[in-house]
Amino acid sequence: MPGDRSAVVVGAGIAGLSCALRLMDNGWTVRVVADRPPEESTSHLAAAVWFPTRAGPRDKVLDWGRRTFTELAAQARAGVPGVVMRESLTLYREPPPQQWWADAVGEVRPARADELPPGYPHGLRFAVPLVEMPVHLPWLVTELRRRGGVLEQRRVESLSDAGRDADLVVNCSGLGARTLVGDTSVVPVRGQIVRVANPGLTLSVRDEQHPAGRAYVHPRAHDAILGGTLDEGEWDATPDPATGAAIVERCTDIVPELRGAEVLEHVAGLRPARPTVRLEAEPAGPDTPRVIHDYGHGGSGITLSWGCADDVAELAG
Repeated sequence: MPGDRSAVVVGAGIAGLSCALRLMDNGWTVRVVADRPPEESTSHLAAAVWFPTRAGPRDKVLDWGRRTFTELAAQARAGVPGVVMRESLTLYREPPPQQWWADAVGEVRPARADELPPGYPHGLRFAVPLVEMPVHLPWLVTELRRRGGVLEQRRVESLSDAGRDADLVVNCSGLGARTLVGDTSVVPVRGQIVRVANPGLTLSVRDEQHPAGRAYVHPRAHDAILGGTLDEGEWDATPDPATGAAIVERCTDIVPELRGAEVLEHVAGLRPARPTVRLEAEPAGPDTPRVIHDYGHGGSGITLSWGCADDVAELAG
């Protein structure tokens, strides 16, 4: 019977929790195991706006992203805590090329002149999901437990140990895959952000080509997330005050209303990047259960989460 099938999901970030819920949709009994609680995961720190960042391959990212967009849009309509559709503006100094991710989003239109901040002649307008992770992750955990799933905090030394009594192990260990499965192609991409009091903003704005570095402003219910950096190979997650000040300065370029906004917190986290997302199955061995890997999402964890979870559930059978 499907209900007799048990799975262990390693990792309690957005990848692990979405996989756990998709498996439960298909009748699996699920235990999520992680060495840190969800509120200490990289997912918890994420700005978590749908936008493909530092992930490949592009064709699969588009497919996973499209399906995740559809799921999150449905969650926003249903009033799932922390999930909203956010009007967005991407800024350009030159006429923008066709955006490869636009097919996943629906309508993408040129911004009008009155929608652009000073110094920007071009922009694109569209709406994408924004997920306020400090609100949404606890909801996912509550949903997991409501359905009979278990969240267990302990360090996993090996996948065979994690799945000793299970039919399936799903490896959503992120950067932990470097040691857990010896995948040294997984590298940290450090991201620093600044959390400020929201002065009444309702529009997400970004400039990926700002001369001083990436700039994005994502308003949430009570604060706004300002970013950010993509520091490849950097393991130190200590926020740098000078970097934070530079983020605030360039974000004020693109959203002048931020001038004087109260800084609430400087935060840095390590995105688990890889040349391509690893999503594949390994058959059971003599002493090991079946394993499905789902990690290496870079800066696209929330953007790819549910599409990847769909594929994990399909591979699981």
